[in-house]
Amino acid sequence: MKVFAITNQKGGVGKTTTAVNLAASLAAEGQRVLLIDMDPQGNATTGSGIAKKEALPTVYQLLIGNASLAEVCLKTDFAFDILPANRELAGAEVEMIDLEQREYRLKNALQANRDNYDFVLIDCPPALNMLTVNGLVAAGSVLIPMQCEYYALEGLSDLVETLRKVRAHLNPRLEIEGLLRTMYNSQSTLTQQVSNELESHFGNKVYQTIVPRNVRLAEAPSYGKPVIAFDKSSRGAQAYTALAREILERVAP
Repeated sequence: MKVFAITNQKGGVGKTTTAVNLAASLAAEGQRVLLIDMDPQGNATTGSGIAKKEALPTVYQLLIGNASLAEVCLKTDFAFDILPANRELAGAEVEMIDLEQREYRLKNALQANRDNYDFVLIDCPPALNMLTVNGLVAAGSVLIPMQCEYYALEGLSDLVETLRKVRAHLNPRLEIEGLLRTMYNSQSTLTQQVSNELESHFGNKVYQTIVPRNVRLAEAPSYGKPVIAFDKSSRGAQAYTALAREILERVAP
């Protein structure tokens, strides 16, 4: 079971878009996939066709110990499972302060289900809080979606420092799985410069697959669908299918 935390402390970089569409694309390649929505906004939940108000119990009950993973898990119409989230999850931060092994709640819940999935994707909130820490501790590696712009490079150095601290204190095996260039505008000189800088710093950690700016990709969540179910021929759908295949090639023994 490969567990990826999909994270970036900077918001608006296509993190949830990547989580939902990669889950659907890996499932379309025949993989058993679990998507975990760790963001109180619940966008990965609605983007997977699950109504947030109906999605009870949620990952919140799992984290505070009131439900098992099997009780929280829902099947989507797109061949992957999801642990849904809604605004209730925002309260988990406070409630987890007094819980034993608070940083390991998600990891412990996943341990008992190791044989059920090939991939677990954790959509982390765009902040370093107890929910993100649970995601980073549960994960074996981190997938970082990012835009090729100047501020993204600054944010990336902060994120790398955060990962170093988590590795030192909580999860020594945590590593960067890959960096995914999202919302890519090939006409922009700055975009190309930042992209080249990423490749020179991170080498083969940068996925060859690039996700372009794509209207159909942006429209799909409002229909509660991953883009491969919304418009399979779109450039966005083709990019996430390519990403799924690239990841499968990388993890193949």
